[in-house]
Amino acid sequence: MSHPPELRRRALDLLAVGEPVKKVAVDLGLKERTVYQWRRRYLPHLRNGRSVPDAGSELKAARKRIAELETELAVLRRATELLCGAASPKGDSLRCT
Repeated sequence: MSHPPELRRRALDLLAVGEPVKKVAVDLGLKERTVYQWRRRYLPHLRNGRSVPDAGSELKAARKRIAELETELAVLRRATELLCGAASPKGDSLRCT
């Protein structure tokens, strides 16, 4: 039996936010086996019913990357300041805007 793509998308959305397979099947009038097959095929990253990756580690990695980028930006700004005040080999100063 073929199901409409919208129904499959709705089921996958519910699974992705952590709804159990049994509840999704009952709520949408599907067989559990169908929902399990969809989950296995379209959401292979789900393990043991755990739908959300460790948000804490993702947030920590994102904050670390932001700090690295802010440091890099500060270094580049300082280098620009130093270069703008330096004399060129021709004897005139570099133009900075």
